[in-house]
Amino acid sequence: MIQDIFPHVFHNEFQIKTPHMDSYFLYFQDGCLLLDHKSSTKIPQFGDLKNLSKEAIACSDYLFSIDQMDFFLVDETNISLAETESLFFYKTGALRELKPMWVSFAAVSAGQLHRFYSSNRFCGCCGSPMMKSKKERSMVCSSCGNTVYPKIAPAIIVAVTYNGKLLLTKYAGREYTRYALIAGYTEFGETLEDTVNREVMEETGLRVKNIRYYKNQPWGFSDSILVGYWAQLDGSPQVCLDETELSTADWMAPEDIPDDFTNLSLTHEMILLFKNGKVK
Repeated sequence: MIQDIFPHVFHNEFQIKTPHMDSYFLYFQDGCLLLDHKSSTKIPQFGDLKNLSKEAIACSDYLFSIDQMDFFLVDETNISLAETESLFFYKTGALRELKPMWVSFAAVSAGQLHRFYSSNRFCGCCGSPMMKSKKERSMVCSSCGNTVYPKIAPAIIVAVTYNGKLLLTKYAGREYTRYALIAGYTEFGETLEDTVNREVMEETGLRVKNIRYYKNQPWGFSDSILVGYWAQLDGSPQVCLDETELSTADWMAPEDIPDDFTNLSLTHEMILLFKNGKVK
């Protein structure tokens, strides 16, 4: 999965650092990320900016490290960077396609922190400007002291099985057209298992039993922590589809499941486990 970057090691401890010319930076603008198409890592270094490198360094914040490589976020509100002969803007949807995997993970994680900083410039309590904390990864109100931390929303993914088949779904009205599993965010007052039962019922009208935890995954694309479960159908297999959420829901035998899944996501890993006969 995207966070499985071994032998590389991800360090997300909060620190205040000053970048060097060989430090990596991420610059987001209007839903795009500036990448170096000539570099094997795709993520540019401050030295690539040449005449603007010092200005970019002055407008940057340390994010995290991978091994000994430091990554910084350049604040687009304080400096404007343009494309060059090697630096191009790419839609953030392309981040999951970056290779090797640790590069994709770095870009997606940076995108999550960029959304956090850019969406908390003003206090939600009193409207005053927010400031970056110098003690921890948070934004602090300059007036009332309200403190906000990066959003991490818990969400479940559930693989429902019945008579040797897996329930596969497709989202309604989204660009993503591959099969997926039933998923949804945990509401206030719910356990994760409550969410499993509710989401399956709301989206397909089905009941489940024997809910079993599998694995979890940080998913920076949606500021989430995904929690995967296996469950068995309890009752009729007749689907009553919520067409506002899903376009289809099909019971599929392993041999009928498409081969277009990757090792990027928890959803794909669980589907492939079933397809390869490792879960029944």
